[in-house]
Amino acid sequence: MWRPGKGYTKAIGDGIMKALWTQLAAVALLALPIVATAQMPFLTATVERETLMQERILDGRVEAVQRSTISAQTSGRVLEIRYDVDDFVEQGDLVVQLSDTEQRARVRAAEGSLSEARAQFVEARAEFERIESIFGEELVSEAEFDRARGARDAARARLASAQASLEEAREQLEYTQVRAPYAGIVTERYVEVGESVSPGSPLLSGISLEQLRVEVNVPQQLMDQLRRHREAHVVLDSGERIAAESLTIFPYADPATNTFQVRVNLPQLGDSSGLFPGMFVKTAVKLGEDRRLVVPSEAVVFRSEVVAVYVIDPEGRIGFRQIRVGRELPEGFEVLAGIRQGERVALDPVHAGIHMKETQRVAR
Repeated sequence: MWRPGKGYTKAIGDGIMKALWTQLAAVALLALPIVATAQMPFLTATVERETLMQERILDGRVEAVQRSTISAQTSGRVLEIRYDVDDFVEQGDLVVQLSDTEQRARVRAAEGSLSEARAQFVEARAEFERIESIFGEELVSEAEFDRARGARDAARARLASAQASLEEAREQLEYTQVRAPYAGIVTERYVEVGESVSPGSPLLSGISLEQLRVEVNVPQQLMDQLRRHREAHVVLDSGERIAAESLTIFPYADPATNTFQVRVNLPQLGDSSGLFPGMFVKTAVKLGEDRRLVVPSEAVVFRSEVVAVYVIDPEGRIGFRQIRVGRELPEGFEVLAGIRQGERVALDPVHAGIHMKETQRVAR
């Protein structure tokens, strides 16, 4: 009868042992957690409570702090208009040139009067000094001395009057060159070349974009909290927030609407801010503070109407959990429901989703 050799027996034994080790490895794999905490191939964050500002969003209107209309300060005819609507003007730039023939003639006349007054004063002063020198020797009468002194003082007064007249004439001449009081943009033009203007006639209007503020009407029931905290933010369309430098609260309410007018004074902003006078913006006024759960923005997944995060439990298992969020903040999203303090979330939802599917496939 045939008996198996030693080689055949060894091959059968090796096959049985290999199958046994394979089964043991599978059982050991099922007994381990799906994902080990130390082996997460993506960053995670812990959901914590943060102190958030309780606020009310109100509509406000942007306006320029510096806005004015330049008017003529002397009479003349418009010779040149160097800027038009929507042109940018630097501070001190010449914007309108008026005729100056009459003003130059007045300057020349004032200069002549000043020269005459100066000569008369020099003569009267010399006469007074001569009489004063011999008055002590009693060679002239006291009446003569008083006359000389009065003539000197009168000449000095005429000299001062002539100097003031010259300054006024020169100032009137400078008024023929209308210059921008500050850097800004021309918003309106009221005259044309060739028109005659008189003092008070409007010439140009302009605004400066360097300093802006927001006018907002605040309901009276919010005024106590607003006066207590005196803090507000302007919310741009992009979601960016601009903190107010200060608030100007009017001390009376509008009897028609029962609202208080509040000026939200903004810091100096560049042209890239996107704010222009006349725009409507959202203004968040601070009413208090509260501690709320906040989840980082990178962890939140938006799929149609579902808002969710990938949560990692203490054993390292990954789960896709729907949450309800509130306000979007610079730190992330305010969480209203669906997650607890101390739970960990994945900061790379795409990688976390792929990793969760791979581990589920291996487990099956």
